[in-house]
Amino acid sequence: MSHDTATGIPAQADAEAAPHGLGVSLPLAEARAKTEGTFPYAADLWAEGLLWAAVLRSPHAHARVVSIDTRQAAGMPGVHAIVTHEDVPGEGLHGRYGADRPVFASEVVRHHGEPLAAVAADHPDTARMAAAAIMVEYEVLPAQTGPEEAFTAEPLHPDGNVVRHIPLRHGDQEATGETVVEGVYRIGRQDPAPVGAEAGLAVPRPDGGVELYAASTDPHADRDRAAAVYGLDPERVKVVVTGVPGATADREDPGFLLPLGLLAMRTGCPVKLAATREESFLGHAHRHPTLLRYRHHADAEGRLVRVEAQILMDCGAYTDSSRESLAAAVAFACGPYVVPHATIDGWAVRTNNPPAGHVRGEGALQVCAAYEAQMDKLAKKLGLEPAEVRARNVLATGDVLPTGQTVTCPAPVAELLQAVQDFPLPALPKDTPEEEWLLPGGPEGAGEPGAVRRGVGYGLGMVHMLGAEGADEVSTATVRVQDGRATVICAAVETGQGFTTLARQIVQETLGIDEVAVAPVDTDQPPAGPSCHSRHTWVSAGAVERAAKMVRTQLLQPLAHQFGMSTELLQITDGKITSYDGVLSTTVTEAMDGKELWATAQCRPHPTEPLDGAGQGDAFVGLVFCAVRAVVDVDVEIGSVRVVELAVAQDVGRVLNPAQIAARIEAGLTQGLGAALTENLRAPQGVLRHPDLTGYALPTALDAPDIRIVRLVEERDVVAPFGAKAASAVPVVTAPAAVASAVRAASGRPVNRLPIRPQAAVAQS
Repeated sequence: MSHDTATGIPAQADAEAAPHGLGVSLPLAEARAKTEGTFPYAADLWAEGLLWAAVLRSPHAHARVVSIDTRQAAGMPGVHAIVTHEDVPGEGLHGRYGADRPVFASEVVRHHGEPLAAVAADHPDTARMAAAAIMVEYEVLPAQTGPEEAFTAEPLHPDGNVVRHIPLRHGDQEATGETVVEGVYRIGRQDPAPVGAEAGLAVPRPDGGVELYAASTDPHADRDRAAAVYGLDPERVKVVVTGVPGATADREDPGFLLPLGLLAMRTGCPVKLAATREESFLGHAHRHPTLLRYRHHADAEGRLVRVEAQILMDCGAYTDSSRESLAAAVAFACGPYVVPHATIDGWAVRTNNPPAGHVRGEGALQVCAAYEAQMDKLAKKLGLEPAEVRARNVLATGDVLPTGQTVTCPAPVAELLQAVQDFPLPALPKDTPEEEWLLPGGPEGAGEPGAVRRGVGYGLGMVHMLGAEGADEVSTATVRVQDGRATVICAAVETGQGFTTLARQIVQETLGIDEVAVAPVDTDQPPAGPSCHSRHTWVSAGAVERAAKMVRTQLLQPLAHQFGMSTELLQITDGKITSYDGVLSTTVTEAMDGKELWATAQCRPHPTEPLDGAGQGDAFVGLVFCAVRAVVDVDVEIGSVRVVELAVAQDVGRVLNPAQIAARIEAGLTQGLGAALTENLRAPQGVLRHPDLTGYALPTALDAPDIRIVRLVEERDVVAPFGAKAASAVPVVTAPAAVASAVRAASGRPVNRLPIRPQAAVAQS
């Protein structure tokens, strides 16, 4: 397949030869509905007799709850119900991996924004005023916000402060190198900041159950959590997935999703909540702030001998996905490099800071920024080019990770690094008044051309695909064909990763049917698992392919039997069925003859295992790699930074939709740019400061640099359906490290914190 050298995506000529199917830039399935404004977002839902909900949240990071008085609020006109911890009929705790988070705080609040009560009223303003009228008496307690204090501080939770400790030991623990570099690094709190409003609707059922309409990314798990809280059998709780307005992490906040069902069952009316931006910041999980200490040992030629690291992740008040995030951080602490000996200790600890959880590239982003800074230090100490010291250590297929797992999938790290090295550098900006908009800080910036220095930096990153450490990754799909139209039924939620488009492409290619629809998702369908780690491209698309092939066999068997040949000798192309010898030629519609064909199939990848007491084990199904070269201009007097260009080469396995994969890589790099330069959700003493989009600086189109997709390496992973790999997480992980490396090169400063603060980019005099 030919590729355009500037973008790395297949040339248009190939797309013209194949109007549909895999490898073609088929438009997104929901594109028309979104552009016409008919896409069913949860915030747009309505029901007869609708009530509105509001949640009362703690203004303190840590406090004892002395009393909760709802009488005044309950007496307000228009208020229909108020629920607190006393009104939870089932389990009072919930959580992704172990129930440790209260639906409503009762005796103590452990983070700013923790819910204490919820109100249903006939108008959203009435609901909010009633929530504000609930009288809560607090005994404010000291907030424990430093993760390093968690080891000796009083327990914040009955389960203690340490959520998990992973002591990884690989190779000779006494090994040393001739050259040693050390560093301490801090990674800030990045928020997923979904642009679309977080919202939900609960509708009571005649059988005493409830239906929840929400932008859920894991509907069956959400149903099971809700059923446990409501004290109901899972069959009496139904989750219907509404349109997800993009997701770079979990969409829904259980702090309002679970109360909705309680209010609906209490009032007998539909209840809706649309979160404000502040509520969204307070409720959902953020990226784990992380403190990292590193020591790299290398020989005289710059080859790594041993890596020592300590990784301390701040979970906030509750566990969420912190155990999984820590496993990724520890396993990838040495990066995509060959490291014979490693001593890594990782801890995830509870604090009174805002909750942390799954955000794209969790764990891997934090360590990537640190180990790439170490590689820059090593290059400087040895007098080598930063790219050269990386090239001498890159991982390849057959090498062994510090976890003891052998890399069996394609690992073209050297090829990726060489591709971004060889790509031409952008032209230098002109030093004239007409071109001052090129200066860091923009056209109204305070910078002077004479103070601008250009820097070039590199980042190599890696992430894992699917779940890890024994997670049962399975998905089920049904393909049904009737009257020339195919329908795919699968509970894989479309969050922007393009699953619905991919499912259409698979059926089109397998069955030769143009008209393919993907049914809306709800929990009446078999489970497909969460929409993270690009798992639906693997397990759900794999299930769709298997089901489509089963239908194909049903379609072709009668014809093969009639003509005395096997189905393997028949092919379907552009809606036509032909035999290898040309004797048989008919259309799919004629072969169907009004029949309905359907099949259901599952896809389950090979199993993994938990890391053992020494951090060893085959914990990951597959790995993805990426190289990014960043070019930046830095005003070394005032510390302003402009990213000029990001050149990326990525290990993709196989391109299934060229335009879609390019968009996902570009979006991932831009999200990584935010982590590098602007995004830091500040919480002094555990209380969020400016929880809105004016105080939290997301990168905009004006901040986005030129993005060059230099190369997409299509070395197929033989164990993955279609050979494709995850696309969007690894550029998020790698971009911040590359930007920091480039700022380091321009300013001469160590740059040991993300996001990069202006004072860290000011050159030393």
